[in-house]
Amino acid sequence: MKQVKVASIKTNFIYNTAYQIMAIVVPLITTPYLSRVLGAEYIGIFSYAFSVVYYFGLFAMLGVNNYGNRSIAAIRDDEDARSKTFWSIYFFQRVTSLMMFVLYVMYIAILCDDKTIGWIMIPYIISCGLDINWFFFGIEQFKLTTIRNIFIKIFSIVGIFIFVKKPTDVYLYALIYVLSQFLSQVILWVSIGKYVRKCKIHFSDITQHIKPNIILFIPLLAISLYKIMDKIMLGAIVSKVEVGYYESSERVIQVPVALINSLGTVMLPRISNLIANNERKQSEKYLRKSISFAMFLSFSMGFGIMAVAKEFVPVFYGQGFEKCVLIFQVLLPSCFFLAFANVIRTQYLIPNKMDKEFTVSIITGAMVNFTINLILIPKFASIGAGVGTLCAEASVCLMQCTFVRKKVNLRQYLIDICPFFIAGLVMYFSLQNIVLKNNGLVAIAIKIFLGIVIYGIVLAMYVLIQKSGRNR
Repeated sequence: MKQVKVASIKTNFIYNTAYQIMAIVVPLITTPYLSRVLGAEYIGIFSYAFSVVYYFGLFAMLGVNNYGNRSIAAIRDDEDARSKTFWSIYFFQRVTSLMMFVLYVMYIAILCDDKTIGWIMIPYIISCGLDINWFFFGIEQFKLTTIRNIFIKIFSIVGIFIFVKKPTDVYLYALIYVLSQFLSQVILWVSIGKYVRKCKIHFSDITQHIKPNIILFIPLLAISLYKIMDKIMLGAIVSKVEVGYYESSERVIQVPVALINSLGTVMLPRISNLIANNERKQSEKYLRKSISFAMFLSFSMGFGIMAVAKEFVPVFYGQGFEKCVLIFQVLLPSCFFLAFANVIRTQYLIPNKMDKEFTVSIITGAMVNFTINLILIPKFASIGAGVGTLCAEASVCLMQCTFVRKKVNLRQYLIDICPFFIAGLVMYFSLQNIVLKNNGLVAIAIKIFLGIVIYGIVLAMYVLIQKSGRNR
């Protein structure tokens, strides 16, 4: 029996973090350039078109990313079961992707107001049909996906700087974006033969995946309501310019979110495998450590970005994006709730197959978000969308905590993260009250350095107080 060699959690986290850092660096490099070349209106045109095609891609994948990851992780050491599970899930994915491809072509022909960018987005739907990341995540092969993604990101950066020179080049930008998505999926198929063999699949093998996929798809659809639908609502109710402001702000906010998601991506297959082998005590240890680490990252980076927003936005985006300063202050606190909920979701709810509870929490968040968006977007535009996202993330976190309150020690977790919250708050208000004459890169660098020092000092003081308390 051919077993998969699994790297340590630290190694996998390093690989996945390397990719997430690359995913962070790319927007930091390209966003200042694109905001000046395309402007808020044309960024909004791209964002609106991608938001629409994203929904078709979402239905193409259904719940395969989480379901496939979990399913493969549970039987990763059995080559026969691994191969059969992979092909049966993938054939299911191929059927749904083909259906969405046909529906998207119909959408372009009948409803799409900008057919050019609509046709350009087609490779994204095809890439969803080829997406087998879930398999490699399930067998914890993060090195391969990391190297591939870094290569594709570099290709994307080079393409943007060579071909995107004026606002109407938004079509070239869209083409580069979706082709990079397509190529990243094609590359993985070169290596799949090392981990699975060809095997005969019956119709019943495929249909058994329908129900669990749909169950896990419902929360993904609900999540999309406050991740993507807010942009569609902004574009439909207000203007593409407001979508541009919101999209530009969200790209920077993805910095702390990306690192948090990296932890969840690495831990989901490991925890699923531990639970499948009845090693629950070890999984609980990982859960507590992961929450502390996730909140350390989210409070330090979230409060830090909020504190330097006034200096950062003019330098990063250029003229005309001043509204992003306020959007930052509204949106960034949502990453605190997202960080906590991400760990609960990926390391407890999904591995323990608490799919119903997961679904209910996400649907609640979607309802909260949609209602607030409907009320606030017409009057407050992108600010209203930010408030909707913040309230949605808070409600999801609270609901998920309610579901696990009798099974995990939430009180202890909250005690563990208090120092990070206090340190972040002290850092934020300290930096807010520091006024520098230079408002450029120097001011940003100074504030970042001071923020790190303040955050570190507060945490060091907490550790010293704890030690002195124990010695008494």
